Amino acid sequence: MNSDSDLQIAGDILEVPHLLRAPSEHPATVADFVGLARSIAADRSQWQHLVQYDATSRWYHRLRTGPGYEVWLLSWVPGQGSGRHDHGLSSGVLTVLDGTLTEHTERGTRALQAGTQRVFAPGYVHEVVNDALEPAVSLHVYFPGLTDMPMHSAQCTAAAPVS
Repeated sequence: MNSDSDLQIAGDILEVPHLLRAPSEHPATVADFVGLARSIAADRSQWQHLVQYDATSRWYHRLRTGPGYEVWLLSWVPGQGSGRHDHGLSSGVLTVLDGTLTEHTERGTRALQAGTQRVFAPGYVHEVVNDALEPAVSLHVYFPGLTDMPMHSAQCTAAAPVS
């Protein structure tokens, strides 16, 4: 038998788990945060019973916190919007859970239907509005946790839709 076999050089493939990164209890990368948002979105039992609709202002509820991040649940009745803003030093993941929201940015306007996710970095300026006829629900993951949401006075231009 050849003493330089693949098994002797690489080792037993079943012993590879010690080389893999152990699963983290909390997300640490953008992909992890996207995955967290998707898993919460897929499990309606985590959020559906909490949703409330308020005709006077957007309703929001902090769903979860972890080291350096927050997860928020928001509802939007027709006509409600965020105003043009950024998220300070926070990055984030926006996931539409129910309904349709419209996002306005300097690049244009985009309809965000249930299941749509948007990832943004610090300094990303946008306005989100429910201009549909039905209420909407969205999930927002901020990392680090949201401490500042500067409002911007100029309106986003309604350029050609972004695809």
